Amino acid sequence: MTEPAWLTVLTTTDSEEKAQALARGAVDARLAACAQIPAPVTSVYRWQGAVESGQEWQVLFKTTGQRYDELEAYLLAAHDYGTPEIIAVPVVRGSDRYLAWVSAETAPVAGL
Repeated sequence: MTEPAWLTVLTTTDSEEKAQALARGAVDARLAACAQIPAPVTSVYRWQGAVESGQEWQVLFKTTGQRYDELEAYLLAAHDYGTPEIIAVPVVRGSDRYLAWVSAETAPVAGL
């Protein structure tokens, strides 16, 4: 299977402050061109044998397929969940200018 050129990567966390920190860290490190934090959602899930429910904040990262592994590693290291949700969805179409911007903003900076 061919690696997708662009991805939207989703994670969730239990506070707006944590969501903002994850978003800013990924954008600062050029692992994502941008990150969006929609309004809180209610999650219902099975965890350690029990059905749980709680309010969470989603973070949607816009990145390239080439940067996914580094973004995932960052999220695993920075997240305080033992098993954080990290899901990548391929972007199959998009504005040429927007996707070029995502590529440019996530390109590794020479000398770093």
